[in-house]
Amino acid sequence: MQESNEKKLNNLLSKIGPSDEGAREKAHCHWAELAKPLGSLGVLEEDLEQISSLLGTDDFLLSPRKIFVLCADNGVVAQGVTQTGSEVTAIVTEELAQRRTSVCQMAEVAGADLCPVDMGVKDYPGNPGVLDRRVGNGTGDISVGPAMEREQAASAILTGMALVEDAQNKGYRLLGTGEMGIGNTTTSSAVTSVLLGRNPADMTGKGAGLSDEGLARKIQVIERAIAVNKPDPSDPLDVLAKLGGFDIAGMCGIFLGGAYYGVPVLMDGFISNVAALCAVRICPNAEKAVLASHTSTEPAVQAVMEAIGRKPLISAGMRLGEGTGAAAAMPLLDMALAVFRSAYTFEEGGIEPYKPC
Repeated sequence: MQESNEKKLNNLLSKIGPSDEGAREKAHCHWAELAKPLGSLGVLEEDLEQISSLLGTDDFLLSPRKIFVLCADNGVVAQGVTQTGSEVTAIVTEELAQRRTSVCQMAEVAGADLCPVDMGVKDYPGNPGVLDRRVGNGTGDISVGPAMEREQAASAILTGMALVEDAQNKGYRLLGTGEMGIGNTTTSSAVTSVLLGRNPADMTGKGAGLSDEGLARKIQVIERAIAVNKPDPSDPLDVLAKLGGFDIAGMCGIFLGGAYYGVPVLMDGFISNVAALCAVRICPNAEKAVLASHTSTEPAVQAVMEAIGRKPLISAGMRLGEGTGAAAAMPLLDMALAVFRSAYTFEEGGIEPYKPC
């Protein structure tokens, strides 16, 4: 009998161990030796310590790097929760293939390779510039039934983990997550509401620019989706299958893969934040691979960040998606690593080391 996707997933997750706190402490002590005020690079210092705890060493590189943009459609668009129709997902996926979108330009400046991935763009014919990893032809309308089958959710997560395995085999040292999928702020708000036990009205924003009336409709759709599907908050895979999307599930797999294969992964905005939350709820040790790039304007972001214990590097009012926040954060990590590697120490400068008081 063929092993189920869920069983394969559980077998992999059982092998993800906790972070190496000794390596974190070693990196922390090295920061304290550098001739500057203690902790004065803030989250940049914490992120390098986090990477050290993932890799078990403070001797690492952050290049080459890659950003995966996971593309998929969401059936809930039929309920009028978005400004545009599902056809825009395919249009932007094509532009990603041609390297013309915002994240394409930013990734080039950040020195990151870009890989668009078709996880389930509706009726998408394919393009050599887009990696074909389709789990289905878009998800179901969550307001009338589940987004996908449980086995599909597990398959999408395994797909994300496999993307990391391939990247690690090719020598990539840092990954970023991005997405493209009309309707995915609706699915993300629904998943967040259940996993955090919060009112959908508090976890739902205007996405790409809904009116007040559109926002009210979006909240009602999410409330209906939760009532219809009755997801189990204690079973993150159930929540993801019933309310999520192929993009969220795939990115969840990328974070899990980062923990399994030892590659740090940058969250982008709200949708990938929710994917990281799913990953940490499925496997708490997965948090060791997760880094935050920026804080978006979606109302649930702060609650999600707090739930996974991460602080963003950037607060710039960004809300574009596609992985743009992850791309913007990469050069900041480069600068932090340059200081960590090459700045002079108190001892080298003949300065009395700072001590906490």
